[in-house]
Amino acid sequence: MMPNNELNNTDNTMNFDYIFSYLNDALVAVEDALSTPHTYFQLLTVAVIYLIAFLIASKVRSSIKFMQETPNEGTHPFITLVYRIGELIFPLLALILLMMSAGFSEAMAYSPWLIKTAYAIAVMLFFYALVTAFVVNHIASSLFKWIGLPIIFLKLVGLLPALIEVLRDASMEVGNINITAYGVVRVLIFGSFLFWLGRASNNFGKSVIKRQESLDVPTREVFSKLFEVTLFCIIALLLLNVMGINLTTLAVFGGALGVGLGLGLQTIASNFISGIIILIDKSLTVGDFVEMDDGQKGFVREFRMRYTILETYDGKDILVPNEKFISSLMINWTHKDPKQRYRVDFSVPYSTNIREMVEFIKEAVAEHPQVISGLDVPYEERPDCEIDSFGDSGINMFVEFWIEGIDDGKNRVGGDLLLTIFETLKAHSIDIPFPQREVRVLRDDEGFTANIKMTKHKAGKSGD
Repeated sequence: MMPNNELNNTDNTMNFDYIFSYLNDALVAVEDALSTPHTYFQLLTVAVIYLIAFLIASKVRSSIKFMQETPNEGTHPFITLVYRIGELIFPLLALILLMMSAGFSEAMAYSPWLIKTAYAIAVMLFFYALVTAFVVNHIASSLFKWIGLPIIFLKLVGLLPALIEVLRDASMEVGNINITAYGVVRVLIFGSFLFWLGRASNNFGKSVIKRQESLDVPTREVFSKLFEVTLFCIIALLLLNVMGINLTTLAVFGGALGVGLGLGLQTIASNFISGIIILIDKSLTVGDFVEMDDGQKGFVREFRMRYTILETYDGKDILVPNEKFISSLMINWTHKDPKQRYRVDFSVPYSTNIREMVEFIKEAVAEHPQVISGLDVPYEERPDCEIDSFGDSGINMFVEFWIEGIDDGKNRVGGDLLLTIFETLKAHSIDIPFPQREVRVLRDDEGFTANIKMTKHKAGKSGD
């Protein structure tokens, strides 16, 4: 019996002999390949294919304007799409030509091993260029490259089916459900891809729809919302199919799902339908300034599936459920006409020449750049100053004026006009009256005392 040391040495010698034998066979195969003229012909074919693909891609990109300049932020989505497609022309042409060349070589009874190798590399390069061109997010791009490239490589070398079988064998039973590692990995990979694809397609589609100037704002919002819902349903169905759920079995749960929507999700369904109604009947559009019955007010900035975003002048976003615009009172300040009429109140002493004062106040208000005025403006829309009432301390006046937009935020006019009116009155030596009380002190002490006693006595009688 041989000692352990001798056995180990023998095993090591056999392993090294196997490795050297494998390397020797590989070197022999390489020498045989290099000694065959067909190998050099394939190498030349690959070089010519890449040269042809490069020349055609360069010609196409130089002839199309949108493929030459890098699009800036805010460029039309179709222009950005054309530019990104231009970056894929070269690898795509090389891939197609290599595939055709490999098929032609096999038809001629040649072994196109080098062309097939170049084809496999071209597939991986095309996938890399595709991810680089269309996946803008850095994290998503890295995930696609680190996960997609190994999968493509295993597929091309024929090792992917073996790996799938290994993952399928790693399984566990949870009740009547058989969960395999392959199923989990497939759902994670394709689920992430579908989620990214749905989000990117949604952003692209909504951007294209909102740039259609031939459609009014409500119509664009309706199409954008319908596109988002349709895309969401398609992605959900594809994800269910990837998870191995038979879609025909969902018909059994259709009735239960309808009851669930009618009971548990009735608020969500109501808000969604209310949003569609608002967009269709055009009672509310993006940019309108609205005031709700609870006092909340702001500009409509965006419509969502469940709520509408109102932006206040304080920079706050109010999320109002869509149903509230249907069931509650709402004041739309700018729906029909952006022009609004406002008034500013002030007082003058009774000694003021009202007719003269009214004229120079109207002239001062009309000079404000945001106040609508001029001879070309209808008389009823020009600034007007009138008497409101007779007060205890003076005559109560008001100024009515029209402006474009809302009197708040950057368009605040009322505060400017109050200051203008105050300065104008000061310039004409008119003081704004305020409550005054006159107190008289009787110098006769006895009469003063008698009056005090009489007042107390009367007060006592009234108290009794």
